Amino acid sequence: MALTWLQRVELALFAAAFLCGAVAAAALTRTQGSFGGSCPLYGVAALNGSSLALSRPSAPSLCHFVAGASGLLALYCLLLLLFWVYSSCIEDAHRGSIGLRIALVISAVAVFLTLVSACILRFGTSSLCNSIISLNRTRSCSEAQKSAWTPPGTAVQFYSNLQNAETSSWVNLVLWCLALMLQVVQCKSQATPERSSETDALIG
Repeated sequence: MALTWLQRVELALFAAAFLCGAVAAAALTRTQGSFGGSCPLYGVAALNGSSLALSRPSAPSLCHFVAGASGLLALYCLLLLLFWVYSSCIEDAHRGSIGLRIALVISAVAVFLTLVSACILRFGTSSLCNSIISLNRTRSCSEAQKSAWTPPGTAVQFYSNLQNAETSSWVNLVLWCLALMLQVVQCKSQATPERSSETDALIG
């Protein structure tokens, strides 16, 4: 099956979305692991002697939601890529109008989930950093990740990982929006020949 140029662009977007989703999920999972399984997003930091500590973390389910959504969307992109590679090389399959509408719904849900995840990462990281800076021990979160934390080994590169997760989520959002737009264009292009054939049948 020869793919159209729109489908090729769509697959390229899904390949990039797979990478972004995987990076976001992995970065946030590493961050949560560095805090002993606690979720630092929207967390409150406190002083524990001469070191910093995450005194009030958020519910672990918050980080699980963001990482899970990013991971599931990345898995969907991977499976979709494998399906289209298999279809184009072995089978003579094509995506009909029903399949395209299902893809539109999934892409719309993906845009929503990615937007929510990116906002949670953005505001959750800012809330944590404001809490750390208010302690007057460091001037920024990038400095705080180099400070001593309790227990030892906590918060290793937490700010860098959160920044990577957030950036990947925003890029992922743009990719999903572009993919959704391409699918809308394909849906309209499929509807046009159908309407033309119906008109010709009525005239004939």
